[in-house]
Amino acid sequence: MANDMLSQEEIDALLKGTTEDNLTDLNGEISEVERDALGEIGNISMGSAATALSTLLKQRVSITIPQVSVENINILADEYTIPFVAIDVKYKTGLEGSNVLILKTDDVKIITDLMLGKETFDLNRELTEMDLSAVSEAMNQMMGTACTSLSEMFSRKIDIEPPKSTEITFEKAKDELDVLKNADSIVKISFKMTVGDIINSNIMQLIPVRFAKELVSKLMGQDSQVESEEEVVSANSTDDSSLSYEYEKEDDLDKMFDSKVKKEERKEEKKEKHLHENKNIETDKSVIVKKPKFEAFDVEPKKENLHNESIDLVGDIPVEITAELGRTAKKIKEILEYGVGTIVELDKLVGEPLDVYANGKFIAKGEVVVIDDNFGIRITDISNSYKEDN
Repeated sequence: MANDMLSQEEIDALLKGTTEDNLTDLNGEISEVERDALGEIGNISMGSAATALSTLLKQRVSITIPQVSVENINILADEYTIPFVAIDVKYKTGLEGSNVLILKTDDVKIITDLMLGKETFDLNRELTEMDLSAVSEAMNQMMGTACTSLSEMFSRKIDIEPPKSTEITFEKAKDELDVLKNADSIVKISFKMTVGDIINSNIMQLIPVRFAKELVSKLMGQDSQVESEEEVVSANSTDDSSLSYEYEKEDDLDKMFDSKVKKEERKEEKKEKHLHENKNIETDKSVIVKKPKFEAFDVEPKKENLHNESIDLVGDIPVEITAELGRTAKKIKEILEYGVGTIVELDKLVGEPLDVYANGKFIAKGEVVVIDDNFGIRITDISNSYKEDN
């Protein structure tokens, strides 16, 4: 293998993020609590995204086990030169920022083939624009569903712009993708992804450190100043744009989520109270009730106005009589194979009466006769519904 190529194990190591170095946050840029919160955000949003992808591919999809770490972008660019597919996802409502999803090219090819209904997969083919368009649509549905979960979590409407996919390397990505521009480090969240028995791989989410901290800050209720006795600002933090939280107990993260739930419950209580107070508004206004007045009509129509006294009025209207020899149903591909001499088998048996229709309505059954040089029909049975109408 050439020096600029990576083995499959090295690619998996990049996406899984399970090396000892990856488990240690770079320069302490995110705290342990922030790491756990980001993992919980990813777990909930990707869980919803997996359901959307499962519906799209008609396969059982599982996206689990998020692992959060901070990576140096330049080191990633130097160590990993194999091209991958990057899906750039920008938020347009509720959040200000973006993130990038990383997929292996082989996984993208399989996802495209599944969306096209194929049962066999050619992994040796070149990646095409169709692959990039297909995975963009798949990610659009996945992240759209994830936004619904995030909206519930952050108590605000969250939406994204249409994702854009491209085949790229880390070296090019750090100069072309907004997420990686002008940044030395990046938050990496790795997920294990399985699609039926076809894909057993990993998907990676890259988030700018500052945007990741803002997500945690909003989730922990900093914007609404949620009070918590166990929450203190780290004394070692000197960067105003970087917030670090320390908690005295291991279950503080659960308490943080509980506080969000309680805040939502208080909102619902205020909403119900407001609706209850407005129920009786303007109930004291007088209402005038009047009986409607209708024009009087004769109870019984005059006999001379009846229009059904004689059939002579419609006796000269032409009616098309059709005798049906039989019917059958064929697939389009079978019809396309028809040619001169093709025999089409019908559903009528030999000697079975033919159906007779008047303007498309079944009225009788009959048998074929020959009158001079023409075919004819001898009526053998009249339809009951036709008898009742007459």
